[in-house]
Order: sequence, then C-alpha cells, then structure tokens
Amino acid sequence: MASRLIIENASVLTLDQNNNYHTNAIVIIENGRFTQILPDGTHFESTSNDQTIDATGKLLMPALVDLHFHTAIAKGWNDHLPLWEYLDECWYPAIRALDKEAAYWAAMASYMEAIKNGTGTVNDMYRQLDGLADAADEIGIRAVLSNDVALGEFNLDTLEDNVAAFRKHNGRANGRIQVWFGIEWLPLADLELLKQTRKLANELGTGIHIHLNESISEIDSTIQRFHKRPTEVAHEAGILGPDCVAAHCVHLSDNEIDLLAKSGTHISHNPASNAKLGNGIARLPEMIQAGINVGLGHDAAECSNFVDMFTVMKFASLIHRAARQTTDIGKPNDIIRMATVNGQKALGHGHELGSIVEGFKADCILIEMKSAEFTPLIQGDLKHLTSHLVFSASGNCVDTTIIDGRIVMQNRKMLTVNEEQVITEANKSFARIKDKMKILVREKN
Repeated sequence: MASRLIIENASVLTLDQNNNYHTNAIVIIENGRFTQILPDGTHFESTSNDQTIDATGKLLMPALVDLHFHTAIAKGWNDHLPLWEYLDECWYPAIRALDKEAAYWAAMASYMEAIKNGTGTVNDMYRQLDGLADAADEIGIRAVLSNDVALGEFNLDTLEDNVAAFRKHNGRANGRIQVWFGIEWLPLADLELLKQTRKLANELGTGIHIHLNESISEIDSTIQRFHKRPTEVAHEAGILGPDCVAAHCVHLSDNEIDLLAKSGTHISHNPASNAKLGNGIARLPEMIQAGINVGLGHDAAECSNFVDMFTVMKFASLIHRAARQTTDIGKPNDIIRMATVNGQKALGHGHELGSIVEGFKADCILIEMKSAEFTPLIQGDLKHLTSHLVFSASGNCVDTTIIDGRIVMQNRKMLTVNEEQVITEANKSFARIKDKMKILVREKN
C-alpha cells in the first residue's frame, strides 16, 4: 500500500483564510490528511512507495459539501406537482415503502452521483439509516446522516429510531459517518417533540437537521397550529443553535433572520429545489448581512433532478441577481466558499475540513481545465478561474474525487463500487418500491 499520495503539477485553489492560489504546486497527503503544500517550483522527490497523480492541466480544490441532501429513490417520478401535493402523492408514499435494501441501493446511487459531481460530504436526512450507513461506508463518502423524525401518526421515523441509529453508526468508518437528529418539518411535529429532540441532541452531543420556512403553505399551517412562524417555534423549543442546520428558510421575517443569526444557526440554501417546486427565492443577501453562515444544498434529486453542486452554485448566484436586478451579489468566490468552507463549518468540521491546508483532512477534487468550460483561461487569474467554476463548469468537469485521503473516483471511474451494478440495483429497487407505493395509497384510500 502506498505510504503517501502525491499530487504533482496542480493548480491549487486552497480556499484558506488568505484565499491562496497556486498555479503549479505539489500537494502531499499522508494518513488521510494534507501534510505538505509545496508551491511553484519547489523541488521534491517521491519514493517508489508513493502513489503519484500528475495533475497537469487540472485544478485541485476542496471537495464540495451538499448541506441539505435526501437520498433519492424516485428521481423524475411524478415531479410536476407543487411541494405539499408532491409530498403527499409521491415523496411520503415512497419513503414509507422503503426497506433497508432499497434504501441501501438508493443511497449508493445518490452518493455515487454526488461523488462523480465533486461532492465529498453530504448532510443526508432520510430513513432506514442502517442501509444509508452501509452505503456511505462502502462507497467512501463523508456523510452526516439523520432520520426523518415526525409524530407517530405520520408513520415516518421516531426519536427512538434516531437514537438507535446514533448508537449504532455515529463515528463509523473512522469518524467519516456521523449521525444527527432530523426533524421532517413543523406540520408533522409538536412542541414536545421539538423540545425532546433538543434534549436528546444535547445529551448525545450531536446536531439537528430541520426543514424551516420552505413554503407559504408550511408557514400558514404552522401559524394556525402554533400561533407563531416556523423559526419562532423552533426558537421557543430550543432547536436553534450552532449545532443546527436549518434547510431552505425561503420565507423568513426580519425577526426570524435575527433569531437565526443570534442563535448561531446555520442555513442550507437550496435555490434549485426552491425554484423547481415553486417555493420562491430566499432572502440570501439579508441572511449574509445578518452574519448567518450559509451553505448550499441540492435537497433531493426528486426536487431538483440532479445531484450536481456546480449547478446549485450557478443557481445560487444567478437567481438572486435576477430577483434583485443587480450583479453586486452572488460573486463567484463567495458562492464557492458557501459550497465548501461554509458547509463544513455548519457541520462542525470547519477546524479540519473545507480548505486545502496542512493538517486538514484530505477531501479534495481534481477538475479538468483543458476543456471548453475553462476556455479561455488566463493562467494565475483567480477571478477568471472562479467565474468559470460558478458560471460555466458542471460536475462533468470533475476528474478525480478524494475523500479522507482515499481516491474514490479517478478519470471519472468509481474505484469503490461497480457503477453498472449500482444503477441496475437502484432501478430494481424503485420498481419494487413503486408497487408497494400503490398498495399503500390504495390502503389509505
């Protein structure tokens, strides 16, 4: 086994505190961490035990973070509906019909698509966490997993399910897999469930992943039931805090923005999903101005039809420029940091992930720059490069994905799983689950 992984002749976008950019550097990885970053012209001799990658013409940058992720089993199925109707007619029937095997293959397919598009970390709220953890362990992705917890009457997951998953899987794969608590959303919760979630999260020392203020219908439902807006209810229950990721936050009042900022809660901004489901455009400039740490997520492939964070970055810039009629927001360097540094900070990893820095864990990707997407490119011009990354590139530009110092994809070929088998089994799983969905819908009717 190679003692070191040496990446030579790479352009390196470090995303460190000084935003250092090297046009020709050597990066050395040992025991899953970056140990040396040798800039332009530094002499270095490798040994016969080293594994070497010649990254001429390629960019090395931190792997992307998908801060709001749902494993997908039914991408493209019956997805013409608005949010509430889609949940009732497709999403909930699908995830209620899940078994461990179907969840495993759905997760394998979802994680494989993420890795092939340059994502190294997912914050995945779903069901059947035994299957998800097995998939994450085998395929090599970094995963924060959470159950889909709701009140018992809704036949999803319980806090007991989430505690059991935590005790079984948290810290698995040398810490690459973590388990948080997941709250589906306030229409399927009550105050006691929220308070108990916070109590258990504090006792176990883990985080909370929750949907908040995604749609107008959700806000109307919450006001009717709780006489407060969703983020206000979450605040009252103690859910908010620096160990909480609130997904969507499309329709926030000024007071809710203030509560999120003062509590240190992180937001996953999911612009593509919000657009596709007709939920609106979040107040991103106001969130940032308030000092909230904002990352990016694709949501679920059922809600966006892709697991490509480069496309999410593009949406995250363009949609706000269009809505505000200005080019003074959504600047490429800021958007890239949302998809990397900010996402890792939100997951509590900011001290050792998100940048290419000596001592940090080696989650990184190589991007092919000898391509139409990066042509023309002025060598050494950071603004030119970051413009291409946000506005031109797609996940198809990713050549290699490295997670925890391990190459999991190289030359666009997965090294940890059989791609053809994953696709075949994921298709079989959906066909089987689709039949169970029909049975469940008939029984409900």
